[in-house]
Amino acid sequence: IANWGYDTHGWNMGRNLGLRAQDPEFENRLAERLGTLVRKSGRKVSLVGWSLGGVLARELARACPDHVRQVITLGSPIGGDPKATTIWRVYERATETRLHSEELRQRIAQIVQPVPGVPCTAIYSRSDGIVSHHIARERETPLTDNIRVVSSHVGLGFSATVLHAIADRLAQEENGWQPFRKTFWRRIFYA
Repeated sequence: IANWGYDTHGWNMGRNLGLRAQDPEFENRLAERLGTLVRKSGRKVSLVGWSLGGVLARELARACPDHVRQVITLGSPIGGDPKATTIWRVYERATETRLHSEELRQRIAQIVQPVPGVPCTAIYSRSDGIVSHHIARERETPLTDNIRVVSSHVGLGFSATVLHAIADRLAQEENGWQPFRKTFWRRIFYA
């Protein structure tokens, strides 16, 4: 994306373990990082998140909608039960989090709701292998879109069709968001 002339930034917060109930300052640090980028650029920021990064991008947009131009998720578990992933047990062990704790259930109920006022595009694959396509899609609203591609979960970050879809989303005018147009040739690559 940087090769296309966009000013890109990683999150610079180490390994992504998702929403961290055990670290109450985590979301504040994310918001501070976003605020710094907005002040530096003088404009709203587009957030692109892969897997758990997409969950965090949506939640950051929910918390700071005035700073976010749009969110693009790649194979992110944003639409339902996190046990619809093939690695939920690994996630529980790595984060020492029980996916069905009352606190996490409340957070998931929030996460599955569309982000008010911020355009969100979910890029997902039925052949993902990690995150089920059933939970990797946005609920339909005037500001959401779902783009289905053929890719593995890891391949989402390298697929030419995914990169083309991201480029299309980023090229839109700031206040002129439109759903992805599946013109004749695009129907070959996108469902």
